[in-house]
Amino acid sequence: MSNILKFGIPKGSLESATIELFKKAGWIITPTSRNYFPTIDDEEIKCNLIRSQEMSIYVEKGTIDAGIAGFDWVLENNSDVVKVCDLVYSKASRRPAKWVLVVTEDSPIRKIEDLKNKTIATELVNFTKKFFHDKKIPVKVEFSWGATEAKVVEGLCDAIVEVTETGSTIKANGLRIVDTLLVSNPILMANKRAWKNKWKREKIEQIATLLQSALRAENMVGIKLNAPKKSIEDIVKILPSLNYPTISNLYNSEWVSIESVLPEKQVRVIIPKLIALGAQGIIEYSLNKII
Repeated sequence: MSNILKFGIPKGSLESATIELFKKAGWIITPTSRNYFPTIDDEEIKCNLIRSQEMSIYVEKGTIDAGIAGFDWVLENNSDVVKVCDLVYSKASRRPAKWVLVVTEDSPIRKIEDLKNKTIATELVNFTKKFFHDKKIPVKVEFSWGATEAKVVEGLCDAIVEVTETGSTIKANGLRIVDTLLVSNPILMANKRAWKNKWKREKIEQIATLLQSALRAENMVGIKLNAPKKSIEDIVKILPSLNYPTISNLYNSEWVSIESVLPEKQVRVIIPKLIALGAQGIIEYSLNKII
């Protein structure tokens, strides 16, 4: 087949979450332990496993047509790619990644201006250099190959810029967050030449639409119930929905069928209220997509 979209799946912390998201969107990706080319049940897509840190580099070069990675690494690599859409993985990939400026608890550094002429260790070198350059604060930024937190503890640098979600590990190690420099979510990105290709752009947009619809469905459920007509107004007042609930008359009856979509965590509160208003046959069901 002549039309093939080369797509990058992020290897590492986002890998399983991305594969699960594709499953909800309608694609089955099967990774193998022996290579970096997982299979997918779509003959128009060829998948590659690529480290999130390198994804935007390969997308910009055109080695792959599109891929998913954290926006922090697009900024770090200064990659010239098309940002197709944000993918805020609310359930699958935990919280947004936060790059924070960290010092030891007893450090005299209290604000970013205190880093003047100090040394910072980080994996996010280019972004950190630009951040402090834009702030007109001269600093020395060194690349850290790992164990970044230990470097500031051992006095090998004055501060670090490290990625975190909750900050709990940083606090547990006796360190203190001075400021948050960047909050990053995954994005779907595309190569500029691929984006200009009509077939590839339509395929990428198809993927974007279905991935976003799967994300909208996270933490949402559908609910169906039967209720007496006299209770319709009271039920509508307490039943949230994306727009308005669907209400259908039951055959030859003074009852109606009501259907709606609502946040899963609200169900436990609403069901007792629905029962009190005479609702029966209440069904809760999971959702894969909301478009």
